[in-house]
Amino acid sequence: MSELADNQVVLQTERTFSRLITFDDFKDLAEILQDPEVMYAYEHAFSDQEVREWLERQIKRYQDDGFGLWAVISKKTGDFMGQVGLTVQQTPLGKEVEIGWLLKRKFWHQGIATEAALGCKRYAFDVLKKKKVVSIIRDTNSASRKVAERLGMKPEFSFVKHYYGMDMPHIVYSILNR
Repeated sequence: MSELADNQVVLQTERTFSRLITFDDFKDLAEILQDPEVMYAYEHAFSDQEVREWLERQIKRYQDDGFGLWAVISKKTGDFMGQVGLTVQQTPLGKEVEIGWLLKRKFWHQGIATEAALGCKRYAFDVLKKKKVVSIIRDTNSASRKVAERLGMKPEFSFVKHYYGMDMPHIVYSILNR
């Protein structure tokens, strides 16, 4: 995937398309990552430097893994709605391919996260031929837990992540490619 042009569509759903995130998306990413309500599961909103590091990490993932978090764009308006995608994450059972999502607050409760994440699940299974995908979700994040359940995922196990000086219980939801 590293050969994709920055504006090339990676996947489409009924209302959205997803493309590679670029440095031009800094302002939109900052709107998400610096919103305390959006970032409540992380226990802090990001600084400009942390937003830059997040963006750089996605671009590196495209090069290293061939996938990462992608910009979710509204087909109707062209608005940057958030990010969704696939990342390699470490769990106590080893490395897993995770479906992740994070939307601007104004796009919450519209089914966008579920729709875009379903597109990622299809991409992981049909294009990347993954046998299993997971979503690692903070135990207090009931909205994301519901999205995982709508994807057909089931809780597999729990573990504690140490992040930003805190212990944070997480649940690993998973689904197998059948």
